[in-house]
Amino acid sequence: MARLLVVYHSKTGGSRQMAEAAAEAAGAEVETVLKTAAEAGPEDLLAADGYLFCAPENLAAIAGVMKDFFDRSYYPVLGRIEGRPYAQMVCAGSDGENAARQAARIAAGWRLREVQPALIVCTHAQTPEAILAEKVIPEADLSRCRELGAALGAGLAMGAF
Repeated sequence: MARLLVVYHSKTGGSRQMAEAAAEAAGAEVETVLKTAAEAGPEDLLAADGYLFCAPENLAAIAGVMKDFFDRSYYPVLGRIEGRPYAQMVCAGSDGENAARQAARIAAGWRLREVQPALIVCTHAQTPEAILAEKVIPEADLSRCRELGAALGAGLAMGAF
């Protein structure tokens, strides 16, 4: 059975909710491993057939803990996961585009194959209080996350990726 690795970081709960929704939907199709960026590493990437990365955008960049995961894993798996499919989700207070662009550049360095454009959920958190507050992702956005997870899982299960 194909294995999907979902790696996420979340400080205020938004990215966690998104990752959990996608992982639950993917789990109906393939073996799904959900790990935080702090606990995931190169061995997890090597053991998976596809990936879903989910992180918040902080200060117009991917969150530091997610960047740390990529930094710790980059060279140990370089040249060993080429061609595997991936998708990504970003929880952002404004546009999320730069975080998506950064993760896509890292994935391109690994020669991963993007199978869906980045899904960006905007919370519109703009004040310090709103940015630091626990997030509640609306059901409509969680539904989009489930759709992405289900599609990624189905593609892996069918061997389409």
